[in-house]
Formats: sequence, C-alpha cells, structure tokens
Amino acid sequence: MSTVSETILSRLDGMTRAERQLADAILSNYPISGLGSITELAALADVSTPTVARMMQKLGFSGYPAFQAALRDELGQMISGPIEKREIWGNRLPEEHVLNRYAGAVSRNMQMTLDQIDAEQFDRICDLVCDPDRRISITGGRITGALARYLFLHLQMIRPGVSLIQSEASWPHALLDMGPDDVLLVFDVRRYENTTLTMGEMAHERGAEIVLFTDQWRSPIHRLAHYTVSAQIAVPSAWDSGLSLMLLSEALVAAVQENLWDQVKARTDALEAAFDRTRLFRKFT
Repeated sequence: MSTVSETILSRLDGMTRAERQLADAILSNYPISGLGSITELAALADVSTPTVARMMQKLGFSGYPAFQAALRDELGQMISGPIEKREIWGNRLPEEHVLNRYAGAVSRNMQMTLDQIDAEQFDRICDLVCDPDRRISITGGRITGALARYLFLHLQMIRPGVSLIQSEASWPHALLDMGPDDVLLVFDVRRYENTTLTMGEMAHERGAEIVLFTDQWRSPIHRLAHYTVSAQIAVPSAWDSGLSLMLLSEALVAAVQENLWDQVKARTDALEAAFDRTRLFRKFT
C-alpha cells in the first residue's frame, strides 16, 4: 500500500500550481505538516481552504479527517520499535512456513520498490558517483551501517576517493574537509537516528550533495537531500528488511562498474596482485 507521500509524488505532474504549492507544504515537514487543522495547512501552503479540500478528494480521501488519519497511522509506523512491529504482524500472520511467508513479503517489497523507482533519477545518482572530480562518503546508522559498509567496500574497489563514515565519536572529523564537490550517500530508515540526521545537516551546510536511501515513509534527511531513493522495508517480523535497499545498492554498484570499466579493470588487477602478495585468499592451484 502506498504512503500518502508516495501518492502525492506520483501525481505531481497532473497538479495545478496551487496544488503543487500544497504538495510542497505537506512534504516539507512530512507528516507533521498535515496534522494541524485544514485552515493551518492552507495558510502554510498559501492556498485556499477549498483547494485543500479538493486536493484530498484527488488523493483518494473522503475528506480532511481521513487524510489526517492516514498520516497519524504512518507516523505511528515511522516511530515504532520491534515490539510494536511484532504486534502489528502477530495477529495476522499467514499459516505457512516462515521461509515462504518471509520470502513472499520480501519479493513484494522488491517489486514495489522497483515499480516506484524513478529510473532517470537513479541514472543521475550513478553519474554523480562516477564523477572523478567528486569524493564519495557513505554512512548509515546502527543497523543500516552494515548496508553502508557493504556499498563502501564495492565502490572503494571501483574508484578512488571513497570513504566510510561510521556513526561513532570521531565522525565529525570526517566532515571537516567536506565541500560542494563532495557527495554523501546516507542510509536511514525508521526510527531515523539523530546522529545520522545531524551528519546530514552538517554535510548540507558545507555544500555537499546528499543522496538518501530510505524507506517508504522517508527519513527527515529527505528535506536536505538532492536525491531520495525509497525502498519498501516492512516484513512479518519485529525487524525491518534491508533487502530492497541492498538491491538498490547492488544495482548502483553494477551501473557504476560498467560506466567505469576500464578504470575498474586496472584497479582490480592491482588489487588482485596485492591479494596474491598478502595471501589473503586460498589458492587451489
């Protein structure tokens, strides 16, 4: 099921100027911006109250209360911890083996993620990562840090100037030299970590371009990001799935690798020579 923000974004092209203003107002501090009264939202967007009412109808809601109910439901999902997530699924788990149940949910997540992805935007992200004049930094949170490290290890082999920023006490050091020619790739999913947000804010203040990999509800960092890529993460578990984000990461690696293949081949040859010298991997011949 699509979130309110996904529904709004999918219909931007068909909106009037006033409706676009309203959409921007809703998305600017989503979902909090839509939890006030209808007159408050109209004033925030500098549109009339009837415009807000018509917009709700166009988005498929019976009225403003139904719109707000959807936002409150999303807010609850955005801040839910493992226990709350388990309670959501616990009473409606299909009676099938956990492997089939989980695999089915993940497969649907991946397909929904691919269906909603903006291919042109993804290509622009690939071009950004391929740009030799830009340094690439990658970061994530307590759990998504594993996804950040996975992407870092691959991109580090593909091109120079790639670094991993880990959310520990020394991370501010990594931002000291960050500037307008730098790119920060950020992984952040619900419950959205304060450290990751602060890191994004500081990188944004230094002029770096931010690429956000997030969930369907979108991290607050999306307000700072040049590009936001959303993935479906909810599964029948107390914990979310990172497989859709992993899919996007691996697709990014594959695209960048092909675009920079001559450079990648030279770096890989040098790396393999280093592996042979250090005897990192077993040889069977």
